[in-house]
Amino acid sequence: MKTDIKQTLKLGAVMVLAFLLSGCAGTFFSSGPEDGVPAEGSVPAKTRQTTAVYYDFEDILIPMELKVVRDRTVVVSTPGYTSGIITLRGRVERRSLFNFFNTNMQKDNWGVVTQIISPGTTIMVFQKTNRTSVITIRDEQINTWVEVGVAPTISINGGFSESSLME
Repeated sequence: MKTDIKQTLKLGAVMVLAFLLSGCAGTFFSSGPEDGVPAEGSVPAKTRQTTAVYYDFEDILIPMELKVVRDRTVVVSTPGYTSGIITLRGRVERRSLFNFFNTNMQKDNWGVVTQIISPGTTIMVFQKTNRTSVITIRDEQINTWVEVGVAPTISINGGFSESSLME
C-alpha cells in the first residue's frame, strides 16, 4: 500500500512538472522579440491609460487618483462661464500634486500669479484674462485634500472698486 501512495505521488509530481514546463516553455524559449518590443505590425497589449480628467472646469486637469467630495463641492454654471470650488481627496503626495498642477495649468494657458509652500499646505494662484484659480493642497493623516476654486477676475477699473468691496 505504501508503494501505491509513493507511485501516485511520483506520478502527480511528474504531471505537475510537465504542466509547469509546458506552460512556461513559451515564456522561456520564445523566439519572439526581446526586451518587450512588439513585433512589427502587432498591436501593443496595453494602450495608454488616462491618468487625469477635466471635471466641471474644462481647462483645469485633475489627477484621477483624486476623488470629488460632492458635499464639499459647489459649482455654478451659466452660459459661457463656470465658477465655484471643487473639493477632492486622495492618497497622493503633496509635492507630486504641486508639480502636476504647476505643469498642467501652464499647459492650459493659465499664468502663475503666486505659489506658497508651507509644511502642511500649498497654495497656488493662477490667472487667465477673465478668471482666477486658487488651488489649495493640504496634507492630513490619511488623505491629501485639494480645493480647486475658480472665480471671475475683478479689475479695479472695469468692475468693482476696492472701496465698494469694503463697504
